[in-house]
Amino acid sequence: MDTLRHIPSLLQDLLLLAHRLLLSHVFLNSGLSKWDGWLDFDESKLTLFKYEFFCPDPPRMGALQLCEPETLTYVQDSLGLRIAETMAYLAGVVEVTLPLLLIIGLLSRSAAAGLLGMTVFIQVAVYPSWDHFINPAAWWMVVAATLLLFGPGRLSGDYMLSRLFKKQGQL
Repeated sequence: MDTLRHIPSLLQDLLLLAHRLLLSHVFLNSGLSKWDGWLDFDESKLTLFKYEFFCPDPPRMGALQLCEPETLTYVQDSLGLRIAETMAYLAGVVEVTLPLLLIIGLLSRSAAAGLLGMTVFIQVAVYPSWDHFINPAAWWMVVAATLLLFGPGRLSGDYMLSRLFKKQGQL
């Protein structure tokens, strides 16, 4: 019977690992799709950010619109264009980096917070609709918030490093 008391703890660690892997899968696939190779950003994804996300036709009610509202075009070198392009590159880096951290379980709470923040931004600024919230944003938020609140569990680099530092008397 003594062995059975460890089952809930083991299940919790397995569930937290599953949360990390599920959330990582979604964002890592999205991030990798933005690159044609090492530091070679996919032009079609740049266009997606500029025109589907931040200058949709027709405009989405409540969404952040960075282009000229009358013409649905960007003025060359405008602030809106620079922001859309910067957001595309930033998303490409963040959507690869944070999921990799979650997979190995390093800086897991920070990675989960970053993906939660990204999800909130997508929901509020890009797709501010109930349909998008229900699927997929709500489940991304729940999974990220769970990792933020409970941490990555014992099947993580964070846990292993904390044990190593405790053994060495550094924590």
